[in-house]
Amino acid sequence: MCELLGMSANVPTDICFSFSGLRARGGRTGPHKDGWGMAMYRDGDVWAIHDPRPSADSDMAEVISNTSLKCDIVISHIRQANVGAVSLLNTHPFNRLFWGKTWTYAHNGQLESSGSLPIEHYHPLGSTDSERAFCWIVEQLQTRFGEQEPALDDVSAVLSELALQLKAMGVFNMMLSDGVRLYCFCTTKLHWITRRAPFKKATLSDEDVIIDFKEVTTDKDVVTMIATQPLTHDETWQQMEEGELCVFEGGEVVCQIKANL
Repeated sequence: MCELLGMSANVPTDICFSFSGLRARGGRTGPHKDGWGMAMYRDGDVWAIHDPRPSADSDMAEVISNTSLKCDIVISHIRQANVGAVSLLNTHPFNRLFWGKTWTYAHNGQLESSGSLPIEHYHPLGSTDSERAFCWIVEQLQTRFGEQEPALDDVSAVLSELALQLKAMGVFNMMLSDGVRLYCFCTTKLHWITRRAPFKKATLSDEDVIIDFKEVTTDKDVVTMIATQPLTHDETWQQMEEGELCVFEGGEVVCQIKANL
């Protein structure tokens, strides 16, 4: 399956260290060689890059690994294709405009009979089950709430309900953002860690890279990383529960919904 990487921070922060670890899994230390992508938000605006080549061999991924592009929220994805050809259109993350914002989404897993999900207005550009599920989520949100974006608790409750319906169709690990909050849903594997003062050193599991966060942060910084598998081997990551929705804003957890399975 694919792997996900997300970031939520209270100050603009670069993704270089963590993406270097994820990138290695895209064809070198892992099998996820069927493309990679990243969406980066800064003050609500989003910049995205997609590449159907393995991230481990991608010159664009090399640039991202070594360029300090400071962002508030990041969603990144390395793909191991199971539904849909290896192509630019099928490379995550996907985005749609609604409620006056650009929403970005990436999915890890496989959904059975995703073609049965009813959609009328938002249609996939590619051929993945992931993108169709995203279009369905967007339409469901607009059907439930109309053109006015509701409060956090209301959005979170409906997203949890929708994600559980998709979970019933297979494996549905998801990241979704509107540029303000990062919504994460776990079916099988998602881990997260919040880094804050006093900052320490960390070592990547997939690369021989060590960083001392004290040298690149201030005492006020709060940065949360979310990944399919922990990216470092000398930090304690929290594992999300099956059926759990966790929402991050400014690096902090602002909502958690745990399903009674």
